[in-house]
Amino acid sequence: MTEQAGDHERTMAFAEIALGQIKALRHSANPRNYEIWYTYATGYNPSLNAKINETLAQGGTLSDTDLEQIYETYLSPTRLTDRIDMVGSQVMDEIEQVMAMVDAAVGSANSYSESLADVTQKLGQSKDREGLRAIVEGLVQTAKEMEQSNQALEARLNASKQEINVLQDNLEVVRTESLTDPLTQLSNRKHFDTTLERAIADARTKNEALTLLLTDIDHFKNFNDSFGHLTGDQVLRLVAMSVKQNVKGQDTAARYGGEEFAVILPNTVLRSAITVADHIRRAVMTKELMKRSTGEHLGRVTISIGVATLHKGDTAQTLIERTDTCLYAAKRHGRNRVICETDPEIAAGTTSTQVA
Repeated sequence: MTEQAGDHERTMAFAEIALGQIKALRHSANPRNYEIWYTYATGYNPSLNAKINETLAQGGTLSDTDLEQIYETYLSPTRLTDRIDMVGSQVMDEIEQVMAMVDAAVGSANSYSESLADVTQKLGQSKDREGLRAIVEGLVQTAKEMEQSNQALEARLNASKQEINVLQDNLEVVRTESLTDPLTQLSNRKHFDTTLERAIADARTKNEALTLLLTDIDHFKNFNDSFGHLTGDQVLRLVAMSVKQNVKGQDTAARYGGEEFAVILPNTVLRSAITVADHIRRAVMTKELMKRSTGEHLGRVTISIGVATLHKGDTAQTLIERTDTCLYAAKRHGRNRVICETDPEIAAGTTSTQVA
């Protein structure tokens, strides 16, 4: 559960880092540059950070051209659309080339048919040996030309098939990127929202259970304040890995927002979902954090998890709200625990001040 005060302090810290970088490198304090450096400060986009670090290592600064390229590559709202449009254009070009080859092949086939008809007529009219020889030699030459044309068409079709396969892979990469959280490699919030709506519809159609988990990292703000946002990113990746390792193929694990994660469990009753949640909780608790730069041991991290199942008449929002209430109860009753909607802690009151 996200605490508003904690969010304010954390985001203000990111803002100060971003403005500090803009001031130090004497960049214009425009929205584009602020977004680049704010994203850099959060560590949310590792590829962007790696590109900035590489450019700074090479030249000691970032030119306006560098900043524009970084923004267009990693942050521009239209970058995925542009990439999809580019791949689509390449597919259309490939199809046009194939169609041109097919048209040429059809023309060759028609010419070949006409040649065969002409040869048939000449054969009927030929009376001498030399005349027959000339006709046969012409027929053989025409057949060779047709064979060469077919071979060229086959080679071009094979090349086009390979190119289209590559373009399909590129489209899949773009699609996956648009649905994936770059820091944790789990599904992003957009994918979670659409998947939950679809899962609810499927559960009702098939008359199956559907359960939702919401998990939050305990005292996450303390890690960021004490060890920096890079260590905070390490914590997020650790929890994400533990979540991912404890869900099966049909389940969807997502970064819900900030330090919150969600797991959609289709065809899973409440009791089974509680077992999954506790496996995730234990998996996180058993891992010890270590600061990579110094080798310093930072202790262990824990998570709290709320669990709720789909009820008749539920919408995605009401299911999320009920699960969030369970998560809040887990935080309120000591953290590092799993609480579901049927536990007595839920009835103990849910109107107290939120905790992180």
